[in-house]
Parts: sequence; C-alpha cells; structure tokens
Amino acid sequence: MKTALSIAGSDCSGGAGIQADIKTFSAHGVFGMSVVTSVVAENTFRVIEYQDVRPDIIGHQIDAVFEDIPPDAVKIGMLSCRETMLAVAEKLRWKNPRNIVADPVMYAKNGCALMDLEAIDTLIAEIVPMADVITPNIPEAEKMADMAIASRDEMAVAARKIHSFGCRAVLVKGGHGLKDADMSADAADILYDGAEFYHYSARRVDTKNTHGTGCTLSSAIASNLALGMSVQKAVERAKIYVTAAIEHALELGRGNGPTHHFYDLYRSGGLIGDE
Repeated sequence: MKTALSIAGSDCSGGAGIQADIKTFSAHGVFGMSVVTSVVAENTFRVIEYQDVRPDIIGHQIDAVFEDIPPDAVKIGMLSCRETMLAVAEKLRWKNPRNIVADPVMYAKNGCALMDLEAIDTLIAEIVPMADVITPNIPEAEKMADMAIASRDEMAVAARKIHSFGCRAVLVKGGHGLKDADMSADAADILYDGAEFYHYSARRVDTKNTHGTGCTLSSAIASNLALGMSVQKAVERAKIYVTAAIEHALELGRGNGPTHHFYDLYRSGGLIGDE
C-alpha cells in the first residue's frame, strides 16, 4: 500500500486540516499518517484559538514517521510561524522525501489568520523550494507574489513568479473567483511547471459548504503522486475528486459545512484509487 504524510494543523471539527487530509488519503486507498504542527480550536463558522506545537516535538513526530514508515508523498499544510517552518524545513531537507505538496494555509474559511503574515518570507525561502507542487488560492498567491490578481492572465503571472522561488510546479486555484470581466462561472485553476501552463476547469458548485476544500485538494494531489501519477494527471484527478466532494457536501454545522470526502466510496463501494 502507498503511504502519505500530512504535516499540518488539526481541525477538531473534522472538515479541514489533518483530519481532512487523512480522510482524503483513505478515500484514495493511500495509508495516511500525520505530524501535528498546531492544535486548532475551530468549527464550521469560527476559529476560537490555536496553539502551536513545540518545534522539537514537530521534529520528533517527523523522525518517528520516517524511521518506520517512510511516506511516498508528503502534504504540508498549516505552518503558522517562522519557528514551525524552520523545524519542518530542517527535517525534510534531511529526510529528502519524494512528492512534496505544500498548501500555504494563511486564512481559515471565515477569514481568520492561521499564519503570521510576517513569516511569508520564511515560507518562500524555506518551504517553497522543496515543494514539487505548491497550491495557493488567489488571496495566498497575491501575498506570495506581492501583486493583485483580477484575471486569469494575472493568475498566470503570479504562477510564474511563485515558480521562480524554486518549486517544481505551482497550482494557482481560482475557487475564490476573479474580480474583472475575465471571470467566468467556472472554478478555474492554472498549473505552471516552468515550461507549460495547464488549465483545469470545473462547474462552480453553488454551496456554502466548502470547509476544508484547499486541504482536500492538496492532499488529493499528494495521494495521486504517491500512486505514481504525473503532476499534471495528479492535479486533474484531484480536481475531479474535490469537485465531487463539494457537489455532495454535508449539511453539518452552523457555518461552512464540510465536503463529502467519501462520497464516491459510499456510492460505488470502491476506492478512488481503483481503476
């Protein structure tokens, strides 16, 4: 069985963070493991508080995983501060895993900050260069590329700039929508691998229940890479998976409900990774 590791914050309500990552890995037939970077007290409508795990404990968790079950892919999610980023970067440089997918989590769905924005320079210097794929949404890409994004052309410009920071590929996600006449009803993402642009489009689902979609997409990409797919195919399959999870999102909670990570499994009795 292929394996994947999530290095991220926890979501006690189960819709995002490590909980969403483990569900996504499992839905793809991949054995999931976790390194908790922050414990987040949140639900579908608010973040109450979070507490960062000590850098040395983060390091020990990474050691524990790699010395026993080395992962076929690593998904990096919430890294709230410079110290956490440095702890993760130091260990991963030493372990040198394959198939690193980094989701630069900066805000919760309700807009609450989950990253010290003064640490963006550390994210760019320490985490981005080790990533095979980095998956910023439009607000995150604007922060990383230090520019406004109001069109698909500007999404491409931002992707080029972020790619120049040293990662293998950049997926700028359009799920937040665009601001000008270039906007369409579709949820359109742009992947740039340093040579070519690849465009992925899906019908935008009219629902408020999108809690954890960024975590889910990035962990689906990591799952597909662990299963041996190319980056382009991994993103394509992940986009299909997350769109179905949103289409069949769960009416749970008072805010933005969670997506349905196991919809296809429940419907067909098979695993996403099965052909």
